[in-house]
Formats: sequence, structure tokens, C-alpha cells
Amino acid sequence: MIYNFYNKQTEAACRLLVHEEKFDRVFYGKDRKDKFLTLAWNQGLDIFITIDKISYLFKSGSILCLMVNQSFDFPDNSQIIVWQFNKDFYCIESHDSEVGCVGFLFYGLSQSMFVSVEDQVRDKLTLLLRIFIEEFQDVDDIQEDMLRMLLKRLIILITRSAKKQFVADQFPEQKLDIIRQFSLLVEKNYKSEHSVKFYADQLHKSPKTLSNLFNLYNNGTPSEIIQQRIILEAKRLLLFTNSSAKEIAYELGYEDVAYFSSFFKRVTGLSPLAFKKQSAGISTP
Repeated sequence: MIYNFYNKQTEAACRLLVHEEKFDRVFYGKDRKDKFLTLAWNQGLDIFITIDKISYLFKSGSILCLMVNQSFDFPDNSQIIVWQFNKDFYCIESHDSEVGCVGFLFYGLSQSMFVSVEDQVRDKLTLLLRIFIEEFQDVDDIQEDMLRMLLKRLIILITRSAKKQFVADQFPEQKLDIIRQFSLLVEKNYKSEHSVKFYADQLHKSPKTLSNLFNLYNNGTPSEIIQQRIILEAKRLLLFTNSSAKEIAYELGYEDVAYFSSFFKRVTGLSPLAFKKQSAGISTP
């Protein structure tokens, strides 16, 4: 069953998919125009799904947070609940003080965050789902406000669970906020800014302070995070578009194509062309 809300004047959109047989999204194709963030809750058994053509185990009872620009395929969606919403319906950046998920659930260091759900949270989600369905069916002047309020509640529940799972108890919230800000800055600037110093300056910190902070968080160095984001986008462009290595290099802020290709190979072990051929199942000599 699919429930939809759409405001023609503002183009605000929110949808709920309940146990649909198949669910996918092709960002560099048919779904490019739909800028939806996605929250998927697996109520059934463990299943394998693909995100940007990489296979992942989607464990029973867990929730997956997916970005606008990710392409994915759920071959069996019969036991999965999916919420999707666009920026016009609820802008998580503008309302981060309400939900605290920017740079963590979304735009975070992990491009695919699988959040385990405890029994108590599962019961709250089950109740929230029932109310969501009622509100999608109850069309009136306050429907949008009600759906938005429920969505905020949903995001808060998931964010709390994710922090328990991924953030050490002794890690201060203030320091986590710096990491979240760094993550968002990288997402917005990785195509043009490749140095740690740029991001450190934006955060009014020294590169060394950022490195020490990430060392405490234990999730890679700032330089590695920037490089991983560049490589991720390069892979997506190689997988889903016909762009050449030269075009991709320019799009990602590299004037020297040879340097970009060398960088890509150093990180991935393959040249851009070899990666594209391997992904397409074409053998290379």
C-alpha cells in the first residue's frame, strides 16, 4: 500500500510505502527529479539489498537511512516500511535544532547507516506507523502539519537509537556536533575543496584539532573522509553515467586528469576505466 501527500503550491511531498512488493530508486535516471530522503524499516527477515550496486545485509528489525543521491534496489520489499520526504516537506538542515540528524543520519560519515532498533523503540515505531496511516487517510487543513510532526518524531526516535549504537557514551555531544558540521561541509564542498584546512577554517578549528577529534571518534581521519566522499561520487558517476574519466575529474575539481586517475587507483586499487569495466562485468587484459 502506498500513501501519498503532495502540496501543489509548495511541492512538499511525503509518502509511506507499507509492504510493497518491490522498491527501488535510480538517482542517475528515472528518479533524478524526486529529491527524497528515505527511511526504511525492515519488519521481516534479514534480506540482501543493493546500494549503489554494492550488496548489503539489511537485518531484521533495523532501520536504514538513505540519501537523495543514492541508487538502491530492495528485491523483496514485502516486509519493509518506507518513509520518504523531500526538502519542501521538511528541511532537516533548517530544522536540525529540532531533530539533530544532519551530518549523522543524513549527510554523515557513513553513507549507509543501518540502525538497530530495541524492543521499546520498535513498540513506539509500531504505534507511530499506525498514526501515520490514519493521518495520510484523514485529509483536512492540518494534515500536512500533523504528518510533519509525526515525521519529526520518527527522525528523533531513529537518531536516539543511532547515537546509542554508533556514539560512545563518553563522547560529548558538543564534539559530535563538530563532526556533524564537518560532515555536512564535506557534502556541500567536496567537489571544489579537497584540503582539511578549508574545513577546519570553516569550523574555526585547526587541522590538528580536527584530527584529534576524529581520532577520539574512531571513524577515520578528516583527510580520509574527504577522499572517501570524492571516490564515492566518482564511482557513482562511473557506474550510472556515460561520463568519461576526464569529465568526472573536472566535475570533482581536478584539473589534472592523470593525477585524478592516479588518486582513484591508489584508493580503490583500480583505474577509473578498469573499475567501470569490472562493474559492467567486462574483463580487462
